[in-house]
Amino acid sequence: MKVESYLAGRWVFGAGEGTPWQDPATGEVMARTSTEGLDVADAFEHARNVGCANLAKMTFHERAKILKDLGAALGEHKEALYEASFHTGATRADSWIDIDGGFGTLFSYASRGTNEMPNARVAVDGGVETLSRDGSFVAQHIYTPRRGVAVQINAFNFPVWGMLEKFAPAFVAGMPVIVKAAAQTAFLTERAVRLMIETGLLPDGTLQLLAGPAHDVLDHVRSQDVIAFTGSSATAQRIRTHPRVVACNPRVTAETDSVNCTILGPDAEPGTPEFDLFVQEVTNEMRTKAGQKCTAIRRVLVPGACADDLAQALTAALAEIRVGNPRSESVQMGPLVTAAQAASVVEAIDRLAQVCDVLVDGRACPEPIDALQGGAFVGPTLLRARDALAEVVHDTEAFGPVCTIIAYASQDELVDIVRAGDGALVGSVFSADEAFVGGIVSDIASYHGRLLIANRHTAKSSTGHGSPLPVLVHGGPGRAGDGEELGGVRGIYHYMQRTAVQGTPDVLSAITGRWVRGAQTVEPDVHPFRIPFHELETGATFRSAEREVTLEDIEAFAHLTGDIFYAHMDEAAARRNPLFGGRVAHGYFLVSAAAGLFVDPPYGPVLANYGIDGLRFTKPVKPGTRIKVRLTCKSKSLRAGRGYGEVAWDTEITDQDGNVCASYDVLTMVSELAVPDGGS
Repeated sequence: MKVESYLAGRWVFGAGEGTPWQDPATGEVMARTSTEGLDVADAFEHARNVGCANLAKMTFHERAKILKDLGAALGEHKEALYEASFHTGATRADSWIDIDGGFGTLFSYASRGTNEMPNARVAVDGGVETLSRDGSFVAQHIYTPRRGVAVQINAFNFPVWGMLEKFAPAFVAGMPVIVKAAAQTAFLTERAVRLMIETGLLPDGTLQLLAGPAHDVLDHVRSQDVIAFTGSSATAQRIRTHPRVVACNPRVTAETDSVNCTILGPDAEPGTPEFDLFVQEVTNEMRTKAGQKCTAIRRVLVPGACADDLAQALTAALAEIRVGNPRSESVQMGPLVTAAQAASVVEAIDRLAQVCDVLVDGRACPEPIDALQGGAFVGPTLLRARDALAEVVHDTEAFGPVCTIIAYASQDELVDIVRAGDGALVGSVFSADEAFVGGIVSDIASYHGRLLIANRHTAKSSTGHGSPLPVLVHGGPGRAGDGEELGGVRGIYHYMQRTAVQGTPDVLSAITGRWVRGAQTVEPDVHPFRIPFHELETGATFRSAEREVTLEDIEAFAHLTGDIFYAHMDEAAARRNPLFGGRVAHGYFLVSAAAGLFVDPPYGPVLANYGIDGLRFTKPVKPGTRIKVRLTCKSKSLRAGRGYGEVAWDTEITDQDGNVCASYDVLTMVSELAVPDGGS
């Protein structure tokens, strides 16, 4: 088939017949790609002029809802994507990681966008900073979408997940996306994008696809754009030094070469669960996607005393892997994506073999099962380094089913070996010795984006060494590109600009949609708890009557709860406390008493109290103190389709002299529906 690009709202194919791509298991030509002559500049203008405008109309929650619906719609067509995925050399198990993993990322960011972002167009970062003594001049850090294009340049190995893990956070953030797919597997990316466009869920200009090479794509970037790249460090270097990138300085994040390691702890001797888990994990990482994963294990670090045992165990396990046509149910590992990629891996094995002993040689792959004339097969390859610090072992990423065993003699040497890799996306430690784990992690964490600690206790629940998760940072320092993706809402913020805004409390309230202390308040004719969600204004305030805190109150609360801490019950001991100088009320009594002062009892729009944020007790309250409460609607976030929204109430408890004794946010669910008079 001809693999089309989707640019400026149209499906288009480039000039000529295009470049043919073969099924790596059968040799059949199954796709052609061409991007020659396509108007990339027009795609950028379409994204900026149409995509940005459409996304700017929506809140974070509205964008998140689209992702959720998109994930559900794609799930109805996943079998077609599975069938196409066989042409990449992936087994069905490999495709599950790519396809279902991609859908899962959409759902994860839909959830994060709804539950951790406001139902607004601006997000706040941290608290309000007071810049003047009287509180009339304040500041707030805010996040807003960058007014540019997210240019996402993807690798060949995960044509669905690789696209969606970048697209999802950018879309929630409010940036239109141009996906530059790797030509080798662009046919699968194109099918996924076509399904996404056909749903009609995506506003015009928010997703475009360039299915193959685009030598001029960087010529069109501007300062507000974000470039997210996955691929080789050499290509990342060319991106960062491109004249247009240097001149405009768009944000660049890169995920590049990573010679990831896994460590077997000294306690994990043969016969222990950790040793068996280690063998299983290394074998699985070599087999999955035929080792074509940026997170795959490349260096296997083991105590010298058990290196021979491990070599024997891995050799036996690798002999059980059945290589061949991924369509065959008996096959556990398919070919590499192309014959050229297979040749590149063989070349890397040749380099490693100069300083390593070859224990299992995949260059001479046995006759693959059900394969025809495809020439992209490389079998599992296991090497053993003769010199633990040989440079080629730590510099060479054979992007296939290739691992090197490296023996270490001490923990200090282990640290040196790990650091020789100069930065990785992920590392793992298999050990039940918590002291060893604590020490090694503190020494090597700065060289990794993620670390997995595995042992017998995590065996059933662990997601494994090579599995990036939407809620965890995906990226790594040094050789791994020094970039960062995913990480929950952190991934959304990569596509946004953080700005410190200074002004009066009223100005900041208007900008953020959140009431700031010192801003004007409104005191409605009815209790704010009687006002439905849509009619409730931020700044709506209730001021309570006073209540005197008595010694009887303190003792009754102590006996009711069992909290008979000396500061509340023993006058002599409390006087010795330099913070109190006598008996004081329980902090939680103050919170409870405050609720008694501000709660409106009858049935009403307030459905539930679901928590308290930022509670601080700032002044001790002694018997005889008169307290009162100010309750102000601070922020609102509608839960669309549920009939209610979240309301945070800024709350202060003060004494008769106006001193703040406690401050916090009360969190409630408030109905969209009004309640008739009388609370019926």
